[in-house]
Amino acid sequence: MSHIKTVSTLVVGGGIGGLAAALALARQGQQVHVIERAEAFAEVGAGLQLAPNASRALDRLGVLENVRKTAVFPQRLVWMDALSGAQVTAMDLGEPFQSRYGYPYIVMHRSDLLEALLNACRAHPRISLETSRQVVDVADHGDMAEARCADGSVYRCGLLIGADGLRSAVRGVLAGPGEPVCSHYVAYRGTIPMARMSSHAGSDNVMMWTGPDMHLVQYPVRRGELYNQVAVFRSDRYSPDHDDWGMQDEMSARFADACTEVKDALTMIATNRRWPLFDRAPIQQWTRGRIALLGDAAHPMLQYLAQGAAQALEDACALADAFAAHEGDTHAALDAYAGVRRARTARVQHTARIFGDIIHMERVGASVRNTLLAGRQADDYTPVNWLYAA
Repeated sequence: MSHIKTVSTLVVGGGIGGLAAALALARQGQQVHVIERAEAFAEVGAGLQLAPNASRALDRLGVLENVRKTAVFPQRLVWMDALSGAQVTAMDLGEPFQSRYGYPYIVMHRSDLLEALLNACRAHPRISLETSRQVVDVADHGDMAEARCADGSVYRCGLLIGADGLRSAVRGVLAGPGEPVCSHYVAYRGTIPMARMSSHAGSDNVMMWTGPDMHLVQYPVRRGELYNQVAVFRSDRYSPDHDDWGMQDEMSARFADACTEVKDALTMIATNRRWPLFDRAPIQQWTRGRIALLGDAAHPMLQYLAQGAAQALEDACALADAFAAHEGDTHAALDAYAGVRRARTARVQHTARIFGDIIHMERVGASVRNTLLAGRQADDYTPVNWLYAA
């Protein structure tokens, strides 16, 4: 017989988006229960970039000061040509940037951000947390929502938030079946001790080296003690029917014409795990009755704008705002939430795809691109105002 548990608000998924949603709703006055499919609340991955829109959301959630304890605050974002080794353009992330947006650009380890959110949730009297609960089905019954888990347990609630990631079980019920879209790109990522940092990079920079169908990103994390590196490239062997694509030999071949600095960096990137890059097309169906999607469950995006976590954090704040504005009316609150978030996240999803095409251009196109960007000023924030401004 199924074990049935009744909770006020249920958040499915204990990643960055799920914990942020729980914290936002609890701070707004709701009782929240979070269930996570894994045996522990943990983030797999390495570095994370958080633009001012993310920093602003973290401040609203009350965790920015704790985040500052492990974060790094780079002073420049530098775009380099991975073939020639020449600078394409740069963005000043220092005082002019912070004056413009009111918040800093942060780089940090993903697990450090999750830990800050998790500690805040554990300390909040209106949040309870539970692991080893894999949701396999959800339903809206009008007066309540219900989640069923693989172990037979059932949760009934007045509000259900699906923050269960790229392959969300909750999304499948709302938006129908469908697999994520593979971009044919794959990433290898990891951190190394700061002492092994490439001498050309500088401890105050986010470095992005781009070339045809490949790029490398580098920046310090965890108080500057570790150096994060991510190598991304397009695989010509991709097939949905097998898993032997995007291997180390392809990476070596794709970066064969890269400059010495990039090739040296590749020797220090862990190759024991690869990360295929997926997204999905934007959807209209974010909510149904008392159920709503959040974060990657709603809008998975390619990593090229470094906005996945930021958009999940924005979702959490917008969700709490909607319930504050429509107190006691769950349906109206969820409609308002989706109405605020749907168009913005769709724009980020589309723009991430476009920017991926731009940074991975072939040689002739890249030469034209680099020439057009050569005269750009480091304090020209026009291209990112729509994304970073309040």
